[in-house]
Amino acid sequence: MSRGVRVFLVVMLVSAVAVVSLFAAGAREAAPDAEWSPSRTITIIVPWGAGGASDQTARVLASEMEGILGTRIAIVNQPGASGSTGQKSAFDARKDGYTWAGNADASVATYQVLDYTPEISHRDWQAYFAIFTPCVIAVNPDSPITDWDSLIEAFETRSVDVASAGIGAGGHIAAEAFAGNLGLSYNHIPYGGGNPAVVATVAGETEVVMQLSMEVADMLRADQLRAIAVLDNRPLQISGVDEIPAVTDFAADMPSVGFHFGLFIPKDIPPEAAQTISAAFETASQSEAVRRLAEERGSVAVSVQGSEADQVMEQAASMFGWLLYDSGVADNSPEQFDIPRP
Repeated sequence: MSRGVRVFLVVMLVSAVAVVSLFAAGAREAAPDAEWSPSRTITIIVPWGAGGASDQTARVLASEMEGILGTRIAIVNQPGASGSTGQKSAFDARKDGYTWAGNADASVATYQVLDYTPEISHRDWQAYFAIFTPCVIAVNPDSPITDWDSLIEAFETRSVDVASAGIGAGGHIAAEAFAGNLGLSYNHIPYGGGNPAVVATVAGETEVVMQLSMEVADMLRADQLRAIAVLDNRPLQISGVDEIPAVTDFAADMPSVGFHFGLFIPKDIPPEAAQTISAAFETASQSEAVRRLAEERGSVAVSVQGSEADQVMEQAASMFGWLLYDSGVADNSPEQFDIPRP
């Protein structure tokens, strides 16, 4: 082979390599969102005790999403400071799509005004909601409170102990809405989650609980709690329980108090991870398991994510943030976080 031919072949080889490299680079630029497939266990931090609405929802979603994503999803309960401790742990973890939180819209939307995590906004999270559940006013069956009139009389004439999952949690917000709208007062007894609050009322440590339908359903069926009203403008039907009247049957101006439950993931995870998680949630949230959970717990199965979930969070921050601030529970004004009044 002559020297000229060898030079020509070398030049052609170099050119071919360059073309292939440019093509590969162009392909990477054209498809930056490569498919994400988790290669290790995903952790969902539920910042409440086991058995509550956040825990129940997270466990059902985890079970459904494991098969879709092809990896194990572990649930870790980390209660404390009305859920803000575990929520912050999920936020502080590496932003790689492997650490999520299981919580409620109102809780995450009010941590700033409650000064639990003033540096973390509800707008820093992408929410994925699968369950909507209202709050139920329920009492220990040995209580002299048997209906709406005796409930109001009790609050007007003595200090009534009301259990909740903690300051700013769903049951506490329900109690504040109830008392604030009717000009009443009460003695708030916070616990480390919705289930402990319900159990405390069953045991007689407290007299009243206004936790979520998901959390009181079993005790209502077992006649360990007595339902007085659901904090909604429609009556509530829970399987195995007599229909629970709407609070507006007794107080026409009382607002509905209910919450969305699901998953929370920091918005700044890799976009390809977010896309994969979104698709998996879309399928899981419409599963028979989620539908059955909602039916058994007097709740509504939903499938809310993206901009729609952002809107739910904005509404929760506005309604519940200002409620807690105006009642003196929250120290920080929602206004300083650009949260408008409802």
